[in-house]
Amino acid sequence: MAKYLYWVLLVLMFIPFKLICGVTLISAPVALFIGLVFALCFGIPYPKFNKKLSKYLLQASVVGLGFGMNLEKSLQSGAEGMIFTVVSVIVVMVAGVLLGKYMRIDSKISYLISSGTAICGGSAIAAVGGVLNAKENEMAVSLGVIFILNAIALFIFPPMGHALGLTQQQFGTWAAIAIHDTSSVVGAGASYGNEACDLATLIKCTRALWIIPLAFFTMWFVTKSSSLASSEDGKKGKVSIPWFIFLFVLAMIFNTYVGTDSLRPVYDVLVVIAKQCLIAVLFAIGAGLSIKVIKQVGIKPLVQAVVLWIVIGVGSLTAILYLGV
Repeated sequence: MAKYLYWVLLVLMFIPFKLICGVTLISAPVALFIGLVFALCFGIPYPKFNKKLSKYLLQASVVGLGFGMNLEKSLQSGAEGMIFTVVSVIVVMVAGVLLGKYMRIDSKISYLISSGTAICGGSAIAAVGGVLNAKENEMAVSLGVIFILNAIALFIFPPMGHALGLTQQQFGTWAAIAIHDTSSVVGAGASYGNEACDLATLIKCTRALWIIPLAFFTMWFVTKSSSLASSEDGKKGKVSIPWFIFLFVLAMIFNTYVGTDSLRPVYDVLVVIAKQCLIAVLFAIGAGLSIKVIKQVGIKPLVQAVVLWIVIGVGSLTAILYLGV
């Protein structure tokens, strides 16, 4: 029964109700909530399929959103946010490692949580985890912590943005910096407005490129740190490069310079499809949270992640409001 219900709900996520009846019945937060409720009530019927679906469909959705963004305008409006990205990544990584040592958290788990908070959630953890040769339980705990906070962020950030009177640009920048995973960033941005969604996606994808230098830095750092030494099998870790981000940039180039008039209807359709696919992604991500994952997290890693989240959330909001970032 649960398997049939899963497929019914997943198919519903792909249906653009707004085009059919003019009403948004399933928004990004609603899709995530439906997935959460399903997983907590019935478990995860297709864990491997669900994981792959959320990963690759998210990448396709981000690329599709690029067909609705002007490269020149996006780069101009997101320049200051990109500079702040560099500062925030370094600050969060240093603070996370030091906090992990102070709280006596397993060094690999602490490093993975710091990486996920500093850059782009699960993608950064997956990339760095490969370099560290992290064990399955270490990856599960780190991903579980980040996932829980992502779910919370998708629900609380848009209302907080409205309460604080943030503009579309301010909220887009804040969401991209303070929310971990790209899926929740795009979902929160879409809930706030089209401009916020475009800017948040741009800054987040720029931020995700930091996976590459961080992975290579981690390789060097592992050789200097006995606590982060590779597993006893002696295998070297692999660097996972987020290639889809380059496709996202290519889509923006096409939208800006190739067939801007004749291909406009095609680009518009691709953007609509991408946004609807994102709804399905958030359902799949929600359906990936189980009681087992929650139990694995533990209190110390959750506290570390929450403290880092507060640091980056409050710090970035302060810079946006008072420093004009």
